[in-house]
Amino acid sequence: MKRWVFLLGIIIVLLAGVFLALSFYGSRFVDAELKKAIGPGITVSEVKIKLTHLSVKGIGYEDPQLKKKSLQIEEVKVYPALFASLKGVLRIRELVFLRPTFFLFRSREGAVTGPLPVRKEAGNEKGTGEKKAEKALEIRIDRLRIVGGVFDFEDRKVEGPPAEIHLRGLDLDVRDIQYPFTSIRSPITLKGGMVGPTKEGEIDAKGWIDFNNLDMETLLKVRGIEVKIFEPYYRKRVSAEIEAGYLNMQAKIHLKNRVVDAPGELELTDIRIREGGGSVLWIPAKTLVSLLRNKGNRIKLDFHVRGNMDDPRFSLQENVTTRIGVSLAEALGIPIKTVGEEVLGGSLKGAKGLAEGLRSIEELFRPGKEKKR
Repeated sequence: MKRWVFLLGIIIVLLAGVFLALSFYGSRFVDAELKKAIGPGITVSEVKIKLTHLSVKGIGYEDPQLKKKSLQIEEVKVYPALFASLKGVLRIRELVFLRPTFFLFRSREGAVTGPLPVRKEAGNEKGTGEKKAEKALEIRIDRLRIVGGVFDFEDRKVEGPPAEIHLRGLDLDVRDIQYPFTSIRSPITLKGGMVGPTKEGEIDAKGWIDFNNLDMETLLKVRGIEVKIFEPYYRKRVSAEIEAGYLNMQAKIHLKNRVVDAPGELELTDIRIREGGGSVLWIPAKTLVSLLRNKGNRIKLDFHVRGNMDDPRFSLQENVTTRIGVSLAEALGIPIKTVGEEVLGGSLKGAKGLAEGLRSIEELFRPGKEKKR
């Protein structure tokens, strides 16, 4: 019996040694490929080859032209699969990003500065007259994780002061990634928080994404998000001041061939509007306050966003705002369906018609002494 235990121990030690040796070799291979991939604007403070993985610390990227930092990662851990470099394929069991910070900017003109450098495609080699074709390294990642991520987005395309979206504590898990991208459904989950003026709301998403064509199907849930965060996006449609309020939302997002189809449910709670005139999504502020009070300052509504992302007449921001405005009015019992379809079509005439219709409806809710005679 002791002899069998001794032999089993030797086998385990040998297998562990083979595993560590292959992991070490795989880490060295990944290290060599990483050094080839580093381009302008990318900085790395430390690279270490360990027995089971490759550790890369202090990664940063600054756009060489705009001089803006858009990426900072505390550490990346790369766990190569056994025989990772066979047949020209780099296979990674797990790729972990620890506490990364992503910065995204959008200019007034709509130009986006992202967190990753854009690689130029190789052209003809001058002086030879021949195309220099080099087969790209094939990469397969079984699992990619982001732990404790931070995402900051500054959008200057909106009117007035820029919109700022701050996400914290992001935990992302993506499975089955292949590069060059092929059409496969990669499972994805995301959890995190959205920072508001006074509290942090929750974000939860689960579904799949095809990195080849960016088709996706995702169930998105948000809870306790402060409405004030989105003020720059609804500013044109709200002349009254929304002081506070929260939203909970659940939406099933389908994106196929750049066509978005997203039915969902939205709940608004504890909405506070500053006293005075103005309107909220075409609804007179006084009317809205009165109706919300009757419903305990909590209202649920359905919405459905559809449209082609490549259609210049389609604006996701305007479409979402209008859909919510129409659904809100309908949920409050305001009869606007006759003009609502014109608004959903995006015509200015329809929007004006809805606004005028709601202003006339306001008369129904005024006290008797204030009604026009």
